[in-house]
Amino acid sequence: MSDARQAQSTAHRYRSEAQAFQPRPAYLRNALSAYLVGGLIAVVGQLFTEYFLAAGLPTPAAGARAAVVLVVLGALLTGLGWYDKIARFGGAGAAIPVTGFANSVVAPAMEAVREGTVMGTGAQLFTVAGPVLTYGVLAGVVVALLRWWLLGG
Repeated sequence: MSDARQAQSTAHRYRSEAQAFQPRPAYLRNALSAYLVGGLIAVVGQLFTEYFLAAGLPTPAAGARAAVVLVVLGALLTGLGWYDKIARFGGAGAAIPVTGFANSVVAPAMEAVREGTVMGTGAQLFTVAGPVLTYGVLAGVVVALLRWWLLGG
């Protein structure tokens, strides 16, 4: 009995001492960097939206084109290897916008390029994005059905 208590006490003491040496998460720095990166992506998107509005497009079309430009930029930055650096600094600020979606589509395909065009890149292109698209479409159908049911068509 005393050996078990002694082992338990030693384990508890070890955990307490080890915890003192663990690095503390930089919550404020992480939040600020996510805010800055996500905000910068939003500013770039807004600049493109304003450009398309100034070119005479209606608001929905300008927003859609700006989103397409952001997807292309996200894919391009991923291909160049820069998006990973941005994401390492910005965390969720880089993962949440539409550019993060582009990164999630392109990154697995780039890793599989050695396996060929069809079985490598083509097969891996939607490994991450596929479930996102599937659940997005499913959520859209559910919301449309709820709206139809609640508002009577």
